Amino acid sequence: MVSRNYQQFNGDSFASDIVKQDYKTAHVFHKHGIEFCCGVKWPLKMVCDLKGLDLDYVLAELENATRIIRVSSSIPFEEWGIDFLTEYIIKIHHNYLVISLPRIQFHLEKFVDEHKKKYPYLEEVGICFSNLYKVTIPHLQQEEEIIFPYIRHIAHAYHSKESYASLLVRTLRKPVNEIMQQEHEVVEKIFHQIRNLTNNYQPPESSCTSHQLSYSLLKELDDDFVQHIYLENEILFPKAIAMEKELLQR
Repeated sequence: MVSRNYQQFNGDSFASDIVKQDYKTAHVFHKHGIEFCCGVKWPLKMVCDLKGLDLDYVLAELENATRIIRVSSSIPFEEWGIDFLTEYIIKIHHNYLVISLPRIQFHLEKFVDEHKKKYPYLEEVGICFSNLYKVTIPHLQQEEEIIFPYIRHIAHAYHSKESYASLLVRTLRKPVNEIMQQEHEVVEKIFHQIRNLTNNYQPPESSCTSHQLSYSLLKELDDDFVQHIYLENEILFPKAIAMEKELLQR
């Protein structure tokens, strides 16, 4: 379900106030090179005039960025077919990571560099995120190019009930248990470190807009990973392994 976060953004609004109201607007300002940290107090109309930007266009982008998309907790993921479930994971979770990781990296690197003297622990947060980025992209590629296609083959063979179906089966349990789940454990360990370093994404009192934005972006990333890993470890992989086991017994 999609709804609107009806914030009254207009030409008299300040970028810093807009980001405080909804952190998802930050990437719009990054895109146009508009500063939004607390010390910048120019009305949005003035900033757009100085940069030669169309105010109405920027406001439309901000409105679009504040869309709220809710996924019902009652969705029966476990009843979905393999093809639909793998496509959902790719379109929703993988695509989110491909888009969001570079955006978060761009903001986090600048933020950490400017604030690490005051908050030394931020440097470790930056290192944790860098490690997360490094492990995530190859992981997604491996799933999309190797693991998911094989799982789809398993599902098709299982449902076809042809006598030759078991010939398509290889050993899925090993790559899932030894590769996918191990990498998921690495990701979960990194997020555990980030949560501890950021006090579960609670910025210090009187923290600046950039500080609050950094924690909001990291929390959103964390929340998405939780569901992403759940869908794979608790639904997709066990379902595929069960199908493979039955095929081998036919």
